[in-house]
This record gives sequence, structure tokens and C-alpha cells, in this order.
Amino acid sequence: MQHSATAAPPDDGPVTSRRRPSPFSLAAWKQFVHVAKPYWLGDQKKAAWTLLALLIVLMLAETKFAVMLNDQSGEMASALAGREADRFWNSVYACLGILAFAVPIYAFYYYMRDAFANQWRRWLTGRFLDGYLRDRKYYALGSEGEIDNPDQRISEDINTFTGRSIHFLLIFLGSLMQLVAFSTVLWSISHLLVAVLAVYALVGTFVALYFFGKPLIQLNFWQLRREADFRFGLMRLRENAESIAFYRGEAQERAQIDNKFGKVFTNFARLIKQQRALNIFQRGFNQLTIVLPSVILANAVLSGEMEVGRAVQATGAFVAVLGAVALIVDNFESLSRFVAGIDRLQALSKLVLTDPTSQPEAPNDQHPLIQTEVGDHLALDAVTLYTPQYERMLVKELTLALKPGDGLLITGDSGCGKSSLLRAIAGLWRSGTGVIRQPPIEDVFFLPQQPYMQLGSLRSQLIYPSLETSLGDERLLEILDEVHMEELAERVGGLDAVQDWEKLLSVGEQQRLAFGRVLVRQPSIVILDEATSALDSSNENALYERLRSAGTTVISIAHRPAVLRHHTHVLRLVGAGAWELHPADGYQFDGPAVG
Repeated sequence: MQHSATAAPPDDGPVTSRRRPSPFSLAAWKQFVHVAKPYWLGDQKKAAWTLLALLIVLMLAETKFAVMLNDQSGEMASALAGREADRFWNSVYACLGILAFAVPIYAFYYYMRDAFANQWRRWLTGRFLDGYLRDRKYYALGSEGEIDNPDQRISEDINTFTGRSIHFLLIFLGSLMQLVAFSTVLWSISHLLVAVLAVYALVGTFVALYFFGKPLIQLNFWQLRREADFRFGLMRLRENAESIAFYRGEAQERAQIDNKFGKVFTNFARLIKQQRALNIFQRGFNQLTIVLPSVILANAVLSGEMEVGRAVQATGAFVAVLGAVALIVDNFESLSRFVAGIDRLQALSKLVLTDPTSQPEAPNDQHPLIQTEVGDHLALDAVTLYTPQYERMLVKELTLALKPGDGLLITGDSGCGKSSLLRAIAGLWRSGTGVIRQPPIEDVFFLPQQPYMQLGSLRSQLIYPSLETSLGDERLLEILDEVHMEELAERVGGLDAVQDWEKLLSVGEQQRLAFGRVLVRQPSIVILDEATSALDSSNENALYERLRSAGTTVISIAHRPAVLRHHTHVLRLVGAGAWELHPADGYQFDGPAVG
């Protein structure tokens, strides 16, 4: 049987084991409060409540002007029906005077609403970014797969959350004001209209909740996820364009992207079918308001008991009050999308917005954790290391100590856990037992095989991850010379030149530039995970000599036996958790490669 690499898995559809809350359930309200409360009760509460109070004042003014305009529209209709010219023109002048104040207030209200949402977004984004970057949670989320697309949740779901929260808060408050203001007008004209209105709105709201609620929540939640997955697939294509081009992997990449977009398309097709049914209901529900008031008041107008203008006033008030009480029906689809976004944002907040002052996670029998302590030098005390989900033991009860200036070369067959042990020393993996003691984290520097090239200037590349340095330009240029890149600054236009360094520099040049970061930072321990794999022997030897001459403790994984002379110890990982520790002097490799 042949298997195609381009075969796409079947669409799993909008199904999930975790139930999505209804827009008006207690669970949805609790999720909203969990995300929103810190802004309204935290350090920004004074500004938040002040802006909300200003918006309420503007809404009150807008509602008052709306009532006045509705009264004048009835007055104009009555004047026209009675052929009273003076009465008509006085009403026109009154409308123009009201509009002179109402229009600027209307514009200023919407400006303040959007500015308020934008301020909230900035604060909430900062809060999530603090949690996302604290304690390297972005790494843990990526490696453990606990949640999908955290970047999309921060960049888009927060924007939707703050904008929609302010929008719905204000339209609910505005609807309450509108309800009070126009109900008084409507009650004074017709008690029957008020009764019909109450029954009509209640029936419409019940139908919307019962027949359209849960399906729209589920479909909107999955649409957000499918869109994020599709966007992430396109991003991976762009970021790995060169590797894909070398492989000529366009066919399989297209199949992967088609698969993701197919799920977007299929889910959206289900969504718009459900929305079509909701639109039919909403349109019929709203359009009947044109007929109902006229039918109820027709006899009174035709018999002469009521002026035409009063009927126009009643119709306007009826539509306004119905708009207030039927708010859920009119906004049900957007409320469904809003609740779906809250669900995703609240799930992320549980993982990243933990209290930084709380105690670290305690080890237990099922999921023990390697403990870290600050010491004068690197030492591992009975360290047993597992893969992050505890599927496999990599190292069992490893004990070693390195004095300042020592060098440790880690060897072993591919997949035995060499890079995993480096991750544990760097504090990225903690699945296991034992204690790792090392100097403060700022005195430990990690060099991976593929250096990370930040988007920025040449200066920012050299001083990364620091934001600034006390070293002057002359010293930075000397460091470039020490890593054999003396011509780079002149070639690109100086230390402040901004380039796409990942594309401009070869992998070997990137590795040398990464060594420059070590010389800028001058840590006491440097961890190299095949960090010289793209360098020739001469450059590799020179850079190792530079580190050793500075008295730096070096921990390496490398492929070339020639690097052995730059180390004092060799740790050989045998497999199944076993290990051997040897002096570097006189050590012989079993094969041609060290890694």
C-alpha cells in the first residue's frame, strides 16, 4: 500500500469536548470578569471609571436630544397635516438648533468610546505580554502544546475583547436610558402599545437564545481557531522559504495550507448557514415594527381621536423602545463572536497571568521537578532528566561539578539527550529530580546551533539580549574584529545599520556574530549546542581559544574531535539514562563524530 505525503486529515469539524458558554450564562459572565476585573479594580481604575463616567454623560445628552428630535418630528407631521405654516417652520428651526448640539456630541462620544477601548487594549496587552514572557512561559506553551496560537490571542482577541466590551457596555447602558426616556413617551400615548411591545420583545429574545445560541458560539469559536491556524501555516511558509525552496517542497506545503484553509472554508460555510437563519428571523422581527404601531393606532387616528403627529411620535418611540428591549436579538451574532473570543482569552490568562509573587510549582510523585539553586560554580547533584511529558528518561542521577574555567564536552549517539541536558542546565526543562546549582542567570550564556538574529541594527545584534551597553563603538568594532568580522560594519553602513540579518549573513557569519555577543556580555559560563557547526577549523579554534583565555567555563556539544583540547572533562551519554564522566586528556572517541 502506498501512502501519500500530501494526504490531508479529514476535517474534524466544529466539535470539542469542552462546552462553550452561552452568551448570557453564568460561566460566560465569570470568564468576562476574570479577564476584565484587573483593569477596573487595579492601578488604572481611576482613569477607567473617569472615562466611563464621561461617556455616560455624553450618552445621557445624546438620549435627551434623540427624545427632543422625536418630539419635533411629530410636531412637524401635525403641522403639515393641519396646514399650519408657522408651527411647521418653528419646528424646523427647533430641529436645526437641536442638531447643532447633537451632532458634535455624537461624534465626540464615538471618538471617546474608541479611544477608551484603545487605552484598555494597551494596558491589557502589556499585562498579557508580561505574563507571556515571564519565566519563559512562551517557551513552555510552545513545547507543551497546552494552547493553540497564543500570539493570535494576544494580538487579535485582546483587541476584540476591549473594543467589544466597551461597545456592549455602552449600548446596554444606552438602551437602558433609551428605554426609560421613550417608554414615558409611549406610555403617555398608548398603554396597549407598551403591552404589545413587552410581549413581542420577550418572545423574540427567547427565540434568538433558544434556537440560535449554542450553534453560533461553537462555530464562532472554531472559526477563530481555524483562521489562526491558516495564518500560522502561511507564516511558517514565509519564515522557512529558503529551506522549502531547496527541498522543492511546494506540493506538500500547498497540501498542508489547503488542508488548513479547507477547515476555514468548511466551518465558515456552516457559520453563514446558521447566520442566514438568524438574519431571516432578525429581519422579520425588526420589519414588523413598521406595521404594528400603525395597526394598533389606526382606529384612533382615523376616528380623529389622535393627531397624525402623535401617531408618528408613538411609532418613533415604539421603535426606540423595541430597539432597547430587543438588544439581544439585534446583536446576537456579534455577541456570539465576542463570547467565543472571551473563552480563548480566558484560557490563555489561566496559563500566563499567574501571580509572580506566588510560590513556584511544588514537585510531586507524578510530576517531579528539577530544583535550581544559585551557587559559585556549576554543579549537578543526582539529576535525573525526563522529556517534558515524562515519556522517557534521558539521564539518571547525574552528578558532576565544574570549577571556574573548566570545560565540559558532552558526547553520545544522536537522540541520547545531549541537547536536552543543555536545556535542563539552562532552566528550560525541569522534568525530573535532583538539584542544579549555577551562578546567577545573567552570568550564563547559551549559544544554539542556529543563532537568533533579531530585527534591528548591527549594534542591537551584538548586545542582544541587552537593551543597552556601556561599551563604546570602538570596543564593539574591536569585538567584531575578534570574531573575524572586521569588515561587516563598513560593509553594511555602520553599527546603526538595520538589515534583515538572517538573510544577509551566512550561518557561519551568524555563529561568529553570536560569539561576539558572548564577548560583549562576558558571562562566567557559556553553553554551546553545536554552535560552531558552520565554521571552519581555524575560526572554531580561534573562538574557543578566546573563551578559554578569558577563564570562561565552557559546556559544549560539538561534532569535531578537534574541540576536545578546549575541554577538561568529557560526559558521554550512553543511553537509557546511563552516563560516563572522563577526563578530556587522553580521551578517545569511538567514532568519527562527537555529536
